[in-house]
Amino acid sequence: MSGPSSLRDLYSSNAQTWSFAPPSNSSGPSSGPPPPPNAPSHTFSSRPVQNSIFELSPGLAEPGGVDLGLLLKTLVASAVLEYSTSAIAMPWEVGKCLLQVQWIPRDAGEADEAEPAAEEVAEVSDDDSGEESYFADPNNSGPSRYPAPRPADERGYIVRKNVLEEGTRPSYIIPVGSADGVWAMMKKVGRFRGEGWLALWKGLLTSCIVDMLSSTMQPLIHNALQGIFAPPLTSPYLLPATATTSLLLPVASHLITGFILSPLDLVRTRLIVQSFDPHHRTYSGPIDALRCIIRDEGGLRGLYLHPHLLIPTLLDNTIRPLMSLALPSLLSTRLFPGTLILPETSPTAFGVVEFASSCIGLLATLPFETVRRRLQVQVRGRAQPLKTCVEKRPAPYNGVVDALWHILTEERSDLPVQRALIRRGEKGKEREGEKGKGEEHVSVWRHTGLGQLYRGLGMRLGAGVIVFALGVVSGGESEAGWAEL
Repeated sequence: MSGPSSLRDLYSSNAQTWSFAPPSNSSGPSSGPPPPPNAPSHTFSSRPVQNSIFELSPGLAEPGGVDLGLLLKTLVASAVLEYSTSAIAMPWEVGKCLLQVQWIPRDAGEADEAEPAAEEVAEVSDDDSGEESYFADPNNSGPSRYPAPRPADERGYIVRKNVLEEGTRPSYIIPVGSADGVWAMMKKVGRFRGEGWLALWKGLLTSCIVDMLSSTMQPLIHNALQGIFAPPLTSPYLLPATATTSLLLPVASHLITGFILSPLDLVRTRLIVQSFDPHHRTYSGPIDALRCIIRDEGGLRGLYLHPHLLIPTLLDNTIRPLMSLALPSLLSTRLFPGTLILPETSPTAFGVVEFASSCIGLLATLPFETVRRRLQVQVRGRAQPLKTCVEKRPAPYNGVVDALWHILTEERSDLPVQRALIRRGEKGKEREGEKGKGEEHVSVWRHTGLGQLYRGLGMRLGAGVIVFALGVVSGGESEAGWAEL
């Protein structure tokens, strides 16, 4: 047998290497020297990194340069789309915000026995005979025909005993407890004399600006943080990013974005809550609101670093992204262990996980959002009290914990609230019977303010059900815009 043939004859000293060269300009004559005869034949041109705005319109990234006209049209179309989306969702946002800010004390709707009714006075005058009334002793203290004078303050105004009193309620305030949901509040605002249907779009421009800046700044901040704390693995000495880093960086980007835009969120809340009546309106627009807040409430330092604004901002912008980013992965491992849940392969399972995580996230974030809205309505410094279109607490809250405690212990959650009228001329047995019958129908929410912390929960759950149904029907190919809307 012959030995194995030698591989020495197959050896070639001209080994071809890979190289990357920039693209050459084919329109003009080449000024460089011709390539050497042993130059490699495999050359690739480097591709520039495209921006997100160029990905929306590929015609902007042509080699000829950026078309300014097309760029301007793209920006205008994006702004119009964002404004239209905000305009569609704004009435629901206004109704939810007003429900969160509205203060409903537990004594609202309780019977008032101090004032006798006109029918009662008539019954007393008819039952008494003329002779007895003629020979009656004028010094005898009997039932008075005229009601006792109501207590007044130092300026002579009558003191309000109940927030449901029609005579002492300001004309620009919507009656307390008249709406039991977001849809009912929207109808109440539209039909109220001091508001009107256009009031459902209060703060629309500010809301649109906040949404546009948030969607633009958050990815930029996230990319900057990722470049600092989790750079690409260009060196073998760099450690890969862990799961904790991949979770903390998006949460930190949302937190920084929310902190930067917190003054605009404050302006949006106050524009929504203030009265729409020009005679009682505090701010004429977002610029005037921002100028007045800076002038009267401590400047930029008070606008950002006041504890009543800073702590709720940090809590709201930390818990919300943390729940939306961490809950889906945790629930998918619990509900579907050992299965990779993707919207393309398992749209139903993916929708179930997303819907469950959104429900749990709402239960955790809505109380802090409600407290943040109420603390934003409170003025500080030398600013005049804000005339709101809904009833607010007369005494200010002292912080997040104080607001949570007083909402739970001072308010009621059974809406709508109806005032009970009890006349002193009724018989004792009838009054006891009505009182016992009323105690049987008293709701559990009558003695707790827990429901006040979750105003707008039904609306958001309904939106989650719609998004889940759209995702199941479309097979996971629906856009994320439905969820935002």
